[in-house]
Amino acid sequence: MNVSSSTTKDRPAPAAAPAEAAPSAGAGPAARRGRALLLAPLAVLVLAALAALHVSQGTAAVGPGTLWHALGSALTGGDPVDQADAVLLSSRLPRLAAGLVVGCALGAAGAALQSVSRNVLASPDTLAVNAGAYLAVVAVAAFGITLPAFPAGGTAFVGGLLAAGIVLGLSRAGAGPIRLVLAGSALTLALSGLSQLLLILREQQTSGLYAWGNGSLGQIGMETIDRMAPVALVGLVGLFLLGKRLDILALGDDGAAVVGVSPRLTRGVAVVLAVLLAAVAVTVAGPVGFVGLCAPAVVRLAGAWAPVLLRHRVLIPAASVAGMIVVLGADILLRALFGAQAGTAVPTGIVTSLFGALLLVFLAHRSRDAGSADPTTAFARLRSRRAYVVTLVLAGTALAGAVVAAVLLGDTRLLLGDVGYWITGRSGDLVSFVLDTRVPRVAAALLAGAALAVAGAVVQAVSRNPLAEPGILGVVGGAGVGAVTVLTVVPLAGFWLIGGAALAGAAAAAALVFGLAARRGLEQNRLVLIGIGVSAGTGALVSLLIVLTDPHNGTKALTWLSGSTYGRTLPEVVPVLTALVVALPLLAVFRRELDLIGLDADTPRLLGIRPGTMRLGLLTVAVVLTATSVAAVGVIGFVGLVAPHAARALVGQRHARVLPVSALLGALLVVVADTVGRTVIAPGQIPVGIVTAVIGAPYFGWLLWRSKGES
Repeated sequence: MNVSSSTTKDRPAPAAAPAEAAPSAGAGPAARRGRALLLAPLAVLVLAALAALHVSQGTAAVGPGTLWHALGSALTGGDPVDQADAVLLSSRLPRLAAGLVVGCALGAAGAALQSVSRNVLASPDTLAVNAGAYLAVVAVAAFGITLPAFPAGGTAFVGGLLAAGIVLGLSRAGAGPIRLVLAGSALTLALSGLSQLLLILREQQTSGLYAWGNGSLGQIGMETIDRMAPVALVGLVGLFLLGKRLDILALGDDGAAVVGVSPRLTRGVAVVLAVLLAAVAVTVAGPVGFVGLCAPAVVRLAGAWAPVLLRHRVLIPAASVAGMIVVLGADILLRALFGAQAGTAVPTGIVTSLFGALLLVFLAHRSRDAGSADPTTAFARLRSRRAYVVTLVLAGTALAGAVVAAVLLGDTRLLLGDVGYWITGRSGDLVSFVLDTRVPRVAAALLAGAALAVAGAVVQAVSRNPLAEPGILGVVGGAGVGAVTVLTVVPLAGFWLIGGAALAGAAAAAALVFGLAARRGLEQNRLVLIGIGVSAGTGALVSLLIVLTDPHNGTKALTWLSGSTYGRTLPEVVPVLTALVVALPLLAVFRRELDLIGLDADTPRLLGIRPGTMRLGLLTVAVVLTATSVAAVGVIGFVGLVAPHAARALVGQRHARVLPVSALLGALLVVVADTVGRTVIAPGQIPVGIVTAVIGAPYFGWLLWRSKGES
């Protein structure tokens, strides 16, 4: 399994053997072993201090002395006799134990997955293990099935293992350091979309699972932990015993085979054990984000100072301890910032996700770019003008048919004659009501799809990365943060205020992503990785806003984040229409510059183009298109990736042809997705963003599969 790796300037290789780590100058083996021995008691002291502080936090006014007395009673087997005993036994000790089990399991799982994939960005999150496990648990709950701890853990294990198998299968033969992360991000979006669909459609059966889905340590008693802790211990022991084989595997598949270690078997066993640990964490507390990325990264960075930490029989326990410190530290920080009462409602995973997003951006910013693996190389053939015209006519005809179908279909089905009467003002009250609400929805889907597709084509040209799109680069997430902030803080806010906030959020996210990437030459892989990190951070912020708000606004924001045309009016689609009317002619004027900027960094300068200024202007156009579409229909993923790719496959690489075809295909995709969402379970509705995610993720995976042999 030749999974791509991400190389850094001053960081040890992610799966390096101890001998590969660069020791400090002048430090002998004894000194380096002494450093490791010094780190061990220090980590234990930090963990003990955090545990003591963690137990002392809570909503009940119970002092440390009282808690100490209650802890002594609990350890000696005494029954709870007062409030302190009850608080300690029913709430605080279970929460502490959950933090220890989850941190330990995710830290070890992340270390194993990074070693197996030879990628420092691998973790249960980036490999979609958490998303798969969470979807499996939500699916069971959605059908009203309540499972005990062991069956629930088994369900999560199966879901996580299937997701990990898909991601590793897509990335196994690729070249390019971001393939694994991209495949995991795409599958995570699809699985998260399905989870959100179940949460929305089966609201009563899945009540409380949204907050739990962000990783909540809150427990009632020790029953779940008592059952799952032994499973986690089995996984840890298994990875520890596998340590020497993982050390040998780090030397390369050929070298491992020579000494009798099977690379495939070793990787398979390690992945199964890592997924088992991740499933334990999901069963106990839900998917706590990015602990599996942060904890091993900290240990590997410390390995430059004490290389013995990179031996897997030391790395696995060290990552487990680091995971416990990360989880407990995040939970303590959460309750210190928001208070004990709010700390019980806000999932700890939101804080760890923010930490992980920052770490992902940091690692991506430090990494060297190893070149681009272009999944569109197979589609880079020149197309004739006749093929372009035929494609344009067919796409336009298909879009017209989809619009007609969208107007006629829904919970109330109409005929073309009804539409004709409505246009002439002679329709009945029922038909008038249906079309007055349905036509603006169709217009919003059409215009938003076209805007997102054009924005995606521009972003791909500016970044010179065919895998980039407004969602992956964090622009959609930034717009979501701005809009959801207004939705939750000012529930009665008008559309224009929401749209302005979305534009501000999109602009801030774009400035952050492109600003960080531009400092190192706007290299392609780094740009996408930074964008994924910013997207993860904005997702955590949005989850925080939703959880902190009241239930009514939280449900409204969650539905809006899934992408919905519900309740749209014609005035609310005017900004998207205006943006398209201005952007399309402007981009047509600069079509030559788009072609040249998409080639390389030097050609535009030789032809008198100022790349920096041109990129800024084009990016501004893309941000405006994205923000207006997000304000109109909410967060819709993959349209900005799928439509430009399909357009290049049909008409070639010239933007004079790609832009109009992308707009038609993007509009077609969103209109069809919206129609499907309104009709499949009518009178219930599936948010359009979920439908596009379910459609777009397999397409993106197919692109990665098609390009598996390219470098």
